[in-house]
Amino acid sequence: MGKTFSEKILGKKAGKPVVAGEIVEIEPDVAMSHDNTAAISQSFYEIGVDKVYNPDMHVVILDHATPAANSKFAQNHKDIREFVAKQGIKNFYDVNVGICHQVMHEQGHVWPGAVIVGSDSHTTSYGAYGAFSAGIGRSEMAVIMARGKIWLRVPETIKIHVAGKLPAHITAKDLVLKIAKEIGADGALYKAIEFCGPTIEQMSLSGRFVLANMAAELGAKNGYVAPDEKTLEYIKSVTDKEFEIVMSDDDAEFDQIVNIDVTNLEPMIAKPHTVDNVCPVSEVKGTKIHQVFFGSCTNGRYEDFEDIIDIIDGRKIHPAVRMLVFPASMKVYKQILQQGWVEKLVDFGAVVMNPGCGPCMGNHAGILADGEICVATSNRNFKGRLGNNNAFVYLASPRTAAWCAVKGEIADFREM
Repeated sequence: MGKTFSEKILGKKAGKPVVAGEIVEIEPDVAMSHDNTAAISQSFYEIGVDKVYNPDMHVVILDHATPAANSKFAQNHKDIREFVAKQGIKNFYDVNVGICHQVMHEQGHVWPGAVIVGSDSHTTSYGAYGAFSAGIGRSEMAVIMARGKIWLRVPETIKIHVAGKLPAHITAKDLVLKIAKEIGADGALYKAIEFCGPTIEQMSLSGRFVLANMAAELGAKNGYVAPDEKTLEYIKSVTDKEFEIVMSDDDAEFDQIVNIDVTNLEPMIAKPHTVDNVCPVSEVKGTKIHQVFFGSCTNGRYEDFEDIIDIIDGRKIHPAVRMLVFPASMKVYKQILQQGWVEKLVDFGAVVMNPGCGPCMGNHAGILADGEICVATSNRNFKGRLGNNNAFVYLASPRTAAWCAVKGEIADFREM
């Protein structure tokens, strides 16, 4: 019997053949943390170790509340800057660079066949580039800082095979919301998801990133897309790291196989308050909204801006709606500046913010009021996610979100 990607890569790291369900102790290639590095560093010192085991393994990126929203966040950032300086962690990115998951691949900290862990659940994102990447807890990260190792359970794998040509302007976000509806928010609990099929092969790297990113919303330990020429071309443009591609064997045993045909896929939306409470946009059109949150690690890349420019250009935002725009990184910000899209966004009536997570965790920069409804391009919509338990968040693609901003209500962009 052949092996899945996860079995092969964790077995390689463990130095022995492994099977799903087995627990292995491994040394990851990369360990990422963000604003929570302040708390992690405290746990690290409580272990009784003074020096980080391998500073070059670690990447620290400030993004969750940047610039600092209050004195508490400011102190956290100060503590982190002092910690990385003291420990010799060279891969440190301050508040002017962007969202950790975007920065990680832009700065060459992701490559096929790597094992990457991060103290953020959406670390699953890097599977879009053929890496095994998984979110871990703060205490686990503190232990990695102390001794360089972590134990992981080898996950079973769900194969999601996607076929058919995506209709015009239907995107990976619509697809992953459909998948959430199909298998549920806990349908892949501590399992790997391998996205494959002709539709995935035709999809851009940015689209694949959306799928791997939101694998976390399905309960998955990691998401994965097999690398191809598009992957290799991009990775070689950002790093000279030598790597070995790891792929599932043709005769690997999968826990489940899910077949999806996207030929007739409609614009999809996740209703409050769960990511699997999904329906076509057409079923909830007319719902009045107050805010659009455009950005996050899920949908704040160049391709996402490219997809909305014909909607905002020459139009005005609905007077009852505010639209907050957060590019995923400073690199993306510069790209849309060079295209003249920032001016178009401002003329439209949007507020263009600095790269970062913004209101996604409910920390700052766009918190909702009681009873307000927001259409967001982010990945979570449970109560309180945008800072208020009494608000309502719908998840949608960038194009749907932008058209909702025009109409002042949930609307189907196909009716433009």
